[in-house]
Amino acid sequence: MPQNGINPAIIGLVVVIALLLFTTLIVVLSRYKKCPSDKVMVIYGKVGTNKDGTSRSAKCIHGGAAFIWPVIQAYEYLDLTPLSISVDLTNALSRQNIRIDVPSRFTVGISTEVGVMQNAAERLLGLKLVEIQELAKDIIFGQLRLVIATMDIEEINTDRDKFLEAVSGNVETELKKIGLRLINVNVTDINDESGYIAALGKEAAAKAINDAKVSVAEADRNGAIGASIAEKEQRISVAKSDSEAIRGENEAKIQIADSEASRREREAESLKRATAAENIQAARALEESYAAQQAAETARAALEKARLEADVLVKAEIAKKQKELEAEAEAEQMRRKARGEADAILMKMQAEAAGMREILSKQAEGFTEIVNSAGGEASDAIRLMLADKMEELTRIQVDAIKNLKIDKITVWDNGANSADGKTSTANFVSGLMKSVPPLNEIFDMAGMQLPEYLGKKAEDAPAEEPTAE
Repeated sequence: MPQNGINPAIIGLVVVIALLLFTTLIVVLSRYKKCPSDKVMVIYGKVGTNKDGTSRSAKCIHGGAAFIWPVIQAYEYLDLTPLSISVDLTNALSRQNIRIDVPSRFTVGISTEVGVMQNAAERLLGLKLVEIQELAKDIIFGQLRLVIATMDIEEINTDRDKFLEAVSGNVETELKKIGLRLINVNVTDINDESGYIAALGKEAAAKAINDAKVSVAEADRNGAIGASIAEKEQRISVAKSDSEAIRGENEAKIQIADSEASRREREAESLKRATAAENIQAARALEESYAAQQAAETARAALEKARLEADVLVKAEIAKKQKELEAEAEAEQMRRKARGEADAILMKMQAEAAGMREILSKQAEGFTEIVNSAGGEASDAIRLMLADKMEELTRIQVDAIKNLKIDKITVWDNGANSADGKTSTANFVSGLMKSVPPLNEIFDMAGMQLPEYLGKKAEDAPAEEPTAE
């Protein structure tokens, strides 16, 4: 046995099983048969048992499909094609012992009814259509003779529906026994050798002719009587109509005369009323004309007055409207001008604010750099800034008294010294200089302190200890 790989015996077994399965599938598919719609599939062999326990001879399927077991079952088809059978029956004896010929055509076919289809499988399987046709023809001949023997010629000839119903019932009953069904019956004509049917036809024709002649004579008689009666009634009616016409004419003339008199009387009355009405209407027309003319004059005067007032009002309204429009235009101009000036001021202030913001921002940035340069000490940075501005501050102090104009200064000095050892002139000049705002006060007003290297106030300086004498 190989160490690496598959055992050949296992491969062979798998191949054999696959072949068996494939063969089984092919066999199953080949034995599964479908039944066409125009055929009946008959399965025979071992097909089961009936309800009473006996073996069934065949199984019939119309439409659908079925599996045909091999070996124990086989199948064949029964064709459902209709068969047209010409049955020319001659010398058939009727109930009156009169021989007649009945040429007819029957259409039959294998039945699909459950029980009848089983009969067809048992009795017609394997037969050709011609053989089935001959078998059905023999059955039809016998049943047709039987039906004719039970009926009179008059019934067969006149009541065809009854004859065909009897034939269909008897023939179909016998055909079902071999698995067939009757589809249609068509009897073309019926004849007999003795001429009985022809005589019946002649008798019926003669009777019909005589009946027609009697009907014509009765019609002529009735016509003559009717004409006489009609003429009499016509003359009576004419005379009566003439008398009624004369009476009617006279009454009409009387009515015409009465109507004429009434008409003249009414015409005279109408003429009188019309004349009076015309005079009244003429007077009323003159009165209404005067009133209408007066109303027209009044309306004309009112119209003229209204027109003049309308002219004045319209002109005043136009002037007022014009002034309103001018005032609105001027107000609009002022509003636009004010809006423009306000926008300009707003833009100027926004620009100044932006400039001031920029200056302050730059100053803040510069002060930050100065503080950083002074090692982060704000007091040292302030001292540095004041040292830089000292010259300008001194100049401002000098400028405070530089422009003072002193035309003349008279100093009376007796040469005596004051308590501090100074003369009066020296004290004057010293007081004059003290009028300039000292730097220390300026710093105090700004909330700051003068750096120590610029000096201290006298009261802040340390007092000198008195020397011992």
